[in-house]
Amino acid sequence: MDTTTRALPAYQCEVLPEWIDYNGHMSEAYYVLVFGFATDQVMDELGMDQLYRHDTGSSLYTVEAHVRYLLETGPGAELTVTTTIVNSGPKKLHLAHEMRSGSQLIATEEILALHVNQVTGRTEAFPSSVSENITRITHPGEDQTPEWIGRKVTA
Repeated sequence: MDTTTRALPAYQCEVLPEWIDYNGHMSEAYYVLVFGFATDQVMDELGMDQLYRHDTGSSLYTVEAHVRYLLETGPGAELTVTTTIVNSGPKKLHLAHEMRSGSQLIATEEILALHVNQVTGRTEAFPSSVSENITRITHPGEDQTPEWIGRKVTA
């Protein structure tokens, strides 16, 4: 068994012209789309790729998300999303996504995702191969967890 720990690779894409809204910058829905693509990449890295989903009938379902829109971005901007596994359990993943354009942090997303059997509609434990992959990913110490994790919306 490989016990080497590592970080998740960054997800990268470019802001497409059709993602631009009537205010001239990327529409809020597309921030979520990009974060969704980053989550898909995390699933692939952890062993829950398309073949896994087909063969097992199980997948990750996002059950809660909190997005912060920090800066605007426009067409053609290069986006990089880095992801940290904040916490995990037998059936859950707590992820923190940070979206940057160049060196500027432009948005964050915190999600709670559950491992769900799509046939029964119930949560189920990750198989050992996925659990081992989750364990191998570098988990931050308390001093390395992004400061914005666990925030609530306030007026």
